[in-house]
Order: sequence, then structure tokens, then C-alpha cells
Amino acid sequence: MPPIRALDMTTTMLDRESDVARERLRQYTRMPEARGFLANSFDWLESRALDALRHGLCTPGRSTPPVYCIGPLVLPGQTAGSAGGRHACLEWLDAQPERSVVFLCFGSLGTFSAEQLGEVARGLQKSGHRFLWVVRNPPEQKDESVEPALPEGFLEKTADRGFVVKNWAPQAEVLQHRAVGAFVTHCGWNSVLEGIVSGVPMICWPLYAEQRMNKVHVVEEMKVGVAVEGYEEEIVKAEEVEAKVRLVMESEEGNKLRERLPAAKKMAADALKEGGSSAVAFEEFLRDLENCTSEFVKKSM
Repeated sequence: MPPIRALDMTTTMLDRESDVARERLRQYTRMPEARGFLANSFDWLESRALDALRHGLCTPGRSTPPVYCIGPLVLPGQTAGSAGGRHACLEWLDAQPERSVVFLCFGSLGTFSAEQLGEVARGLQKSGHRFLWVVRNPPEQKDESVEPALPEGFLEKTADRGFVVKNWAPQAEVLQHRAVGAFVTHCGWNSVLEGIVSGVPMICWPLYAEQRMNKVHVVEEMKVGVAVEGYEEEIVKAEEVEAKVRLVMESEEGNKLRERLPAAKKMAADALKEGGSSAVAFEEFLRDLENCTSEFVKKSM
């Protein structure tokens, strides 16, 4: 992998003296004892890391367990809305021009303060671009509606080019829609894979867990996304939101991100085909699992 700043390491590694970090380190040191690892990834996506593992560079003097990359495992999700039909945001996307919409979604646990929601709203408004935004109320805001959490008048001022959804949207279907041109994401691994499979450039805004490391992979290794500045601080300003939206949607740099994605999308699809790297890896996993079972039975007899 590329060099990673200490600030971009997993959350549990930032406080090395915490109980969680110590338990993680204990788990990591025992990983070479495993019989193998299943990973929701595919060979092309993380080829350098896999080469390092398979050549023993991470466990000098010891054998390295096999890594079975069997992904990308991306579920289609549910398209039904509250009335059992197609989700309203998909109907709205149908009426938008191709690659014209910025989709913002931060996962099932991603929440922002009211101040940060205000900065995002102002940035989107100033960018002038169409947007589909999944909003979760800040922890201190218990209203059923998201409107009190957003700047006054924001929904009215952007009604002709914006669609705000409370809490949840069918992310996989949204990303695969022809109207979506950029994905503002927290960089959860499932979301990263969905972005790649859908061929949508990412604006990375990591929040917790391993998402900052995933951001490094997307931005510096794959070069299919950009990162917002200031995510490691308390507030990302409206000007930064506007700048990154414009960069991906309008600039030559954004076009270059978009040009790299068809190859990644194709490699993801090829990995799952018969004879593809992930299909072969899953067959190897099943054979090795069968052999392990046979060895266990013999030892127990």
C-alpha cells in the first residue's frame, strides 16, 4: 500500500494503550496461525498487497496463510419504498440528465452535527449541481423531519435540483443509475466496492473505523477518487464541499478519475466470471476447507 499517515490508521490504532487496540494487536500477531482468510476483494484491486502477502514479505521466517479474494460481493439491496413500490429517489433520478447528480451517503452510522450539515448544505447550494443527499439528523436532533437540521430555506432554494432523503436510500441502485456522476462517501468498504462496480468517481470523507485507510487506497492507489480537506478536523467547510464537487463534476481532473473507472469496473466483473480470479479462489477455498475437514476427522479417529 502507499504510505499511510498515522492519522489515517484504523481508529483502534490511534490510541495504542486502549484495551481495544491491545486486543487488536493480539489478534494481528496470531493471524499467521490461521488456515486462511476470506476477503471481500479481488486480485486486481489489491494486487500489490496480495503479492506482498503471498511472497511472505509480511511474515518473514514464517509461512503465510492463503488469502482467498472472492469479491466484489455487492448485494443489489432493496428497491422498494414505503408503499412497496420503487423508491422515490430513483423516480427522481429518472428525470435527471446523465451523470449530472452528486450522491451523498455516509452509511448506516454516519451522522454529522447540525453545524456540519449546514456547511454541506451551503456547499451543495453554491456548487450549482444536482444532488441526492441521504441525511441523518444529528444526535441532538430528535425530530422526525430532517428539515429542522438543515439551514432555513435550503430545501426550498434547491427544490429544482436537489432531493433529500431521510436516513436511508437504496445505495447500490442509486450508484448504478445513469444520472449519478459522483459519490460523496464515508469510504466504508462495501460502499467503496459499490462505487467501483458502478463506475462512479468518489469524493472521500472518512468518518471512523478503517475508512481513512480505505480513502488512501481509493485516492492514492487506485486514483479513482479525491478526498475532502479537513475531515480529520471538527468541521469541513462549505467552500471545500463546493470545491470538491466542482472538481469531480466539471474539471479535467474529474474526467481523468472517470476515465480510470471503466477498467476497474470491468476487472471487478471479470473476477466473478467462471475462470475469473475470485471464482477460482472460491473453488480453492472449498477444496482447502474439505481437506481441513478430512485432516480433522483423521486426527479425531
